[in-house]
Amino acid sequence: MSKILVVDDEAIIVMQLEKRLSVMGYTVAGMAASGEDAVDMARRLQPDLVLMDIVMPGQMNGIEAAKIITGELDIPVVFVTSYADDTIIEKAKSARPYGYIVKPFNELEIKAAIEVALFRKATEQEEQKVRKSAQEKISHGMEAGTPAQDELAYVDLPEIKSILLKDIFTDIVLFLYTDQVEKEPIFKFALEEGLKKGGRNLFAYFQSTLPKYFPKEIQKRDLYTIRIKRNDVFTLLPVLEKCTESLLYAGTTKSLQILLDFSETEEFEDILAIKKLLLLKKEKGIPVSGIIAMNIGKIDHTLIKSLAEGIPKIIVSTGKETTLSFAHHTFSSESVSVVSQSTIDDVVRKSLEPVVLSLLDKPISGYDIVHEIHNRYKVLIPQARVYTLLHDLMENGYLEIRVSGKSKLYCTTEKGKKHINQKLDDFKQVFQHILCGVSGTNAGINDKKYP
Repeated sequence: MSKILVVDDEAIIVMQLEKRLSVMGYTVAGMAASGEDAVDMARRLQPDLVLMDIVMPGQMNGIEAAKIITGELDIPVVFVTSYADDTIIEKAKSARPYGYIVKPFNELEIKAAIEVALFRKATEQEEQKVRKSAQEKISHGMEAGTPAQDELAYVDLPEIKSILLKDIFTDIVLFLYTDQVEKEPIFKFALEEGLKKGGRNLFAYFQSTLPKYFPKEIQKRDLYTIRIKRNDVFTLLPVLEKCTESLLYAGTTKSLQILLDFSETEEFEDILAIKKLLLLKKEKGIPVSGIIAMNIGKIDHTLIKSLAEGIPKIIVSTGKETTLSFAHHTFSSESVSVVSQSTIDDVVRKSLEPVVLSLLDKPISGYDIVHEIHNRYKVLIPQARVYTLLHDLMENGYLEIRVSGKSKLYCTTEKGKKHINQKLDDFKQVFQHILCGVSGTNAGINDKKYP
């Protein structure tokens, strides 16, 4: 449970934050009303994060306090302030904050900023440990007369890569993962895309929180969910037989999209039988596609080989070094590509507008946009950049806000749908033009003739 120090001279704001943070599951380590108190309490309490106001009484404002807390104590600071003019923001940047929230705020904005800041700090600490380990090996190697330091500068630093898939519903994909991989965001996106395609959608799982995101689709029977209990994997066989039976009739336009997650592997023979059944249906021309996912942490290579036989697309995700990314339907890409995470990072950050626009095909909150970008691409985007884009779209009448419970959802207007479709098409054309039209012709960049 993360400990948070709240710093604000307005008692009402402090009380609101204390209550909301407790409900969210955080521990309020302490409360301060000035920059001097904030530094003193941070030194004594060692919180995981500080929520800091900027303008407060005393000789030290929030920016000056944040510089000491981040520089001396290495504790992340998120500013919570009523001031959002360019001058204040520029000064705030000098403190290297992990977030910037403008009052009045809502619960989701606070939670999103905290989670992103804590994740960023954890990532930085992990990278520091790896670098320290690498430097120790370098020092040891140089003492032993091994190659120079420059040759070993990045020893043990993993090369993170992303695997890009264009369309998961043209064939069967085998997704092999370990305990470390984050699978839920991948599965959520797969279910959303399957529902857009129509037809029948079947999600079978041992444990998952995803059904709560699709109550209407489940009620309307657009999505069938089955929770698999231990020793019950075999019961999926008659279900799949029934789901595919009507698809044999001539003239049917429906298809079956599956997502079968076998996180428990004791009933391996039954899982093999399910795979064989699906491949047999494919051979007969039945339109069935989707993902068979399995936790490979508890099975050996011979079993993995037998599971993979006959499946055309196989993805192995072994943790933080490999990311699986499904391309959004508005952009074209190769069926399978592998690129470095640094390239993904550059593209998403520098082309944030089309990324955000592509997520507005359904009502969505700013908090969910930030998290969706991180879940899909493992890229951290400051909230301020996302909300600036959303604000501009609202100012032009392309978006409207609807309140759902405690959430503010951004919804496209009729005018906005046309604008966003046109903008995405424009971006696509520009990207293709920059790449010399390789996505639309057989000529590659290297084939282009220059005078």
